[in-house]
Amino acid sequence: MKERAHRDTSGTAELFTDAYRTHAASLLAYLRSQGVDDPEAVTQDVFVALYPRLESLSGGQDGLRALLFTIAHARVVDHHRRRSRVPAAVAYDPIADTRSTPSAEDDVVRGATGVAELLGRLTPEYREVIALRILAELTIEEVAQIMGRTPGAIKQLQRRALIALRREVAGDEERAAVAGAPIHEREGAR
Repeated sequence: MKERAHRDTSGTAELFTDAYRTHAASLLAYLRSQGVDDPEAVTQDVFVALYPRLESLSGGQDGLRALLFTIAHARVVDHHRRRSRVPAAVAYDPIADTRSTPSAEDDVVRGATGVAELLGRLTPEYREVIALRILAELTIEEVAQIMGRTPGAIKQLQRRALIALRREVAGDEERAAVAGAPIHEREGAR
């Protein structure tokens, strides 16, 4: 009895393999022509649904083909019913998205804070070391490798750059005090 069951299972597997090789391409083409979103996945689903029905199949190859496309048609109908209940998907367009805001880094460097102007007053070396250490958050060793200097030289350069930046900020505050307006109001008026 077990031998017969094994023989039936192997016959079902052979029939399934033959059905897949014979009909998978045309089934996939049918599903694509019906506007199914993922025709490859639905093709797989159709064959998974076909397998348990193979033992009770009648009608030979014509019956197999009819059953296969009946299952596929039912999947197409299910797909379109489901799609009619779900809102249409719209591709995301980052250019048209008005909800985007600049990053914090963009606000600091390009925003109305005046940081870009302050950095612009520094020497190129000072600007670079501040950008790499503070904005890019790199280690002293990484900055030393990038700038072709020793870590000790980078520490000294960073210290001098921060002192120069403090002088620039103090100078702006002094100029704003002389003008009678706080620095942030003066910067926003430009």
